[in-house]
Amino acid sequence: MIVLRICAAPFVALTLTVSASAFAHETGAPSEKVTVLQEQLLKNVPGKKALMIEVDYKPGQSSIAHKHDGTAMAYVLSGAITSQVKGEKAVTYKAGDYWYEAAGSEHLVSKNASATQPAKLLVFMVLSPDEPVLVPLKN
Repeated sequence: MIVLRICAAPFVALTLTVSASAFAHETGAPSEKVTVLQEQLLKNVPGKKALMIEVDYKPGQSSIAHKHDGTAMAYVLSGAITSQVKGEKAVTYKAGDYWYEAAGSEHLVSKNASATQPAKLLVFMVLSPDEPVLVPLKN
């Protein structure tokens, strides 16, 4: 189950909580821990918000296949993360590495590359205020 420590607006909390509940029921397995660090409406980009989240993976843990309606930039804070976007090869990123995902990208793999060490990811997103952070992909 995705655990949330909310440090942002109630709307984001509601969006993430609803999404997290749906994922937990769909997968049946424990999922990564997602923490909202901050959320801000962008005055210079009407109709968009910036969102910063931290994703913690236990050893061997992974996310469900999903897409982001918004743009995402990710930075590995610790450990190693294997990521694959549809149409690209899977890449393992280590602490200090980063990548970009265009809006609408299908994120097929997002997992801790280690079976013995935890991993932590910082994600910055730009999306519409009513868009969920991620949308599960159907098989």
